[in-house]
Amino acid sequence: MSAFRVTRSNRTPNRIAFGRRLTITPGKCRFISLSGEIRYMILRQLLAITKALADENRVRMLLALRGGEICVCQITEMFGLAASTVSKHLSVLCQAGLVDSRKEGRWIYYSLPGKGAPAPALEAIRWVTAALAADPRAGADTARLKEVLAMNPVELCKRQCRN
Repeated sequence: MSAFRVTRSNRTPNRIAFGRRLTITPGKCRFISLSGEIRYMILRQLLAITKALADENRVRMLLALRGGEICVCQITEMFGLAASTVSKHLSVLCQAGLVDSRKEGRWIYYSLPGKGAPAPALEAIRWVTAALAADPRAGADTARLKEVLAMNPVELCKRQCRN
């Protein structure tokens, strides 16, 4: 229940109105409106998306995924960041629903979400892509991504593990 807004109510604890859920904590009774839960979940989703887009590196990573699925090793090589930093950025993007991941052996691949993703996430991706279409840094990242994709991913991973 910690993910939902809980409001105090003066109603008697043994009566539950239609469309409400009773939450009991030690010494307190609280009611949660189902419509309030939905609004709160939408707000939380919006906040997760704006948090994810508030960092330049995360936006650049999101744009890099436009061309398709990329391995973490390739993203690390492209941006020249520590693997732990890249993993944290991708985790924030994943939590916001802006990227999907899949694991294959030792490698984790990231991609933009499919059509089944939440509408706010898809709209945010469309907005970022359109807003930065002519950005020179995005163009430079695209050129760098082509170089990285031409490299052997196994060799990239081995090289990064040695450092």
